[in-house]
Amino acid sequence: MEFVALLVPMLLLFVIALTKSIPKIGGDVRIALLTAAVASALFAQLGPVEIVTAMIDGIDQLAWVIMLSLVGSIYAEAQVRIGAMETTLSSFRSIFGNSSKGLVISVFLTLILAGSLLGDAIAAATVIGLLVIPTLSQLKMKPEHIGMIILLGASLGSIMPPISQAVFLSASLVGIEPTNVLNVAYITVGIGSIFAIVESFRFVKGKKLPEHLQTTETLGSIIVKRWYTMIPLLILTIIIILNTGFSYSIFEWPFIAPIITWLEEIPIIQGLAFPVVLAIIVALIVSFVFPAVRTNSGDVVKTGLSKVSKTVQIQLCAGIMVGVFYASGTIDTVAMYAVTLESSALKIGGALGIILIGMITGSQTTAQTVLVTFIAPALESLGVHSTNIALGASHIAAAGQNFPPVGLTAFVVCGIVGGAMNTKVDPIKVMILALPNSLYFILIGLIAWFI
Repeated sequence: MEFVALLVPMLLLFVIALTKSIPKIGGDVRIALLTAAVASALFAQLGPVEIVTAMIDGIDQLAWVIMLSLVGSIYAEAQVRIGAMETTLSSFRSIFGNSSKGLVISVFLTLILAGSLLGDAIAAATVIGLLVIPTLSQLKMKPEHIGMIILLGASLGSIMPPISQAVFLSASLVGIEPTNVLNVAYITVGIGSIFAIVESFRFVKGKKLPEHLQTTETLGSIIVKRWYTMIPLLILTIIIILNTGFSYSIFEWPFIAPIITWLEEIPIIQGLAFPVVLAIIVALIVSFVFPAVRTNSGDVVKTGLSKVSKTVQIQLCAGIMVGVFYASGTIDTVAMYAVTLESSALKIGGALGIILIGMITGSQTTAQTVLVTFIAPALESLGVHSTNIALGASHIAAAGQNFPPVGLTAFVVCGIVGGAMNTKVDPIKVMILALPNSLYFILIGLIAWFI
């Protein structure tokens, strides 16, 4: 009976999530997650009060990730309005010189920064893609090459610390504080970024940067003219570095600490008390000093929230499922079954499952919330360290969202590039071009699980 109670919710979850031909609900991950939760509750014969309590507990477990998505997206939209991203691109170009390779480096770094702020590859590709496509196209690069640069840059940003939604989510699902995972991710994602940049140099080999694209501004002149646009980002960076690098938190100051303590006592709302979320809130408040944000505050908030609406809905549904699965004993059942599995089979099978879900949905968020909930307890029962579980899950999921042949993120990016250049862009080619980087992240993930 325990096996049936485990198998039926899982089958419903995967069938609904992966079968788009099912009328109205096919392919809707939200419906799939909620259906699995209902099925699990029915098998466990949970009462109404138990179900409500489980739902609240589950959402509370993912609260910091949800708040990170909401607050982070509004903050990122504010930075676009202020001009921080344009300043960033110009600054990188002045640093890396008037060459085609320098332009590629600048575009990548801008995309990575935007992806880190947004925590979502598709959102970063949409926001920054339209900014860099015209410039890259004037280098006479193939549309697929442009698509690969935008795809990888935005995807790398979505897992790049210090604001890494992929790492925060994996750590949350595993049930650990993310600092140790972030510290390792700085290195692994940094290497992946260098790999992607160097790999892309072949697209501009022998191509001279047109004179009208060359910048005559020095970094100093850009800073003098536009330094103010970077104030919120600088404040955010300082707060996070002080906290993660020097164990000093401004949120422990006497007049702030009581408020944080109060927030931490409120279910779900306590997600706002997470240090990175608090740092973003401070930077967002500073952003509203700028007229471009203050006078359009309603639109900034609305636009920011709209960009993560579906992501947050998935996170809420995932929280409900996680809570019900714990309350029904499903998670414990998975852990017990895992003890009977051969270690390598579980790790490789789990990785393939994450890649499959990420590939089909185009979201590392979905891939992790669907599978890591089950895989994490199983891996812990096999003696894998919790930090390594979270590190591996975040990296494998990040690779899965770009994996051929049906990576949704690539289709979105190709649509953006094709629309801007008025041409057809082959998403399969883009995914194949990005494949070496995807394989690198899968390798890192598997190493983390096997060591």
